[in-house]
Amino acid sequence: MTLTFLGTGTSQGVPVIACDCDVCKSIDYKDKRTRTSVHVEVDGRSFIIDVGPDFRAQVLREKINSLDAILLTHEHKDHTAGLDEVRSFNFKQHKDMPVFGRDKVLEQLKTEFGYIFSPVKYPGVPQVELHPIENKPFQIAGTEIIPIEVMHYKLPVFGFRIGDFVYITDANYISEPEKEKIKNADVLVLNALQQTPHISHFTLNEALAVIDELQPKRAFLTHISHNLGMTRDVDPTLPKNVSLAYDGLKVVG
Repeated sequence: MTLTFLGTGTSQGVPVIACDCDVCKSIDYKDKRTRTSVHVEVDGRSFIIDVGPDFRAQVLREKINSLDAILLTHEHKDHTAGLDEVRSFNFKQHKDMPVFGRDKVLEQLKTEFGYIFSPVKYPGVPQVELHPIENKPFQIAGTEIIPIEVMHYKLPVFGFRIGDFVYITDANYISEPEKEKIKNADVLVLNALQQTPHISHFTLNEALAVIDELQPKRAFLTHISHNLGMTRDVDPTLPKNVSLAYDGLKVVG
């Protein structure tokens, strides 16, 4: 399995428009964060989790030339706004793009992208197949995907386990039964928005506490805001098996 972090930033990205803080002015490429997304290559298949507004640029940057399916964690725009860009894969692969998400997420897509689902389609609109999922395992072309339900304040969000890889973003609470699905992971990706408390995201210390409890072999922090601090300052303070993810980071496991 190969994971490529397409984006590791929060909804505003980093740098933030009109912000002149040290992080936003940083010239370190690890402090330049597009909206959160990850590319998973496993079993000869290519999956992307979340397609935010930077989707096109991310896919071009990483030279992703084939895509078998998209998995959506939840319906917020920083995770869905790039759906229109699947057209290029439609044209190349000559097939509709399978999109997996809970019913509420798929209904939101129909509202946000009404032209895609119109009975009378404009030529060249994206072609997608919507696949509703629940909080139980499912398969995509023989690869098992295990949803993990977490809470983003009061909004249920799906994380996903694929083999020994677990990906969770936009969360500030994980129930004990859902934690059981995460145990014995080789790689855990978890959101860590900032240093100070937030209503709907784990802080750095809260994310580290979850990692310490669940004991993955390696952990990477994502969905990072400019309020977390500069990568060069934060990374040395983390446990040996934990790192800040950054755009373009590849993890082979």
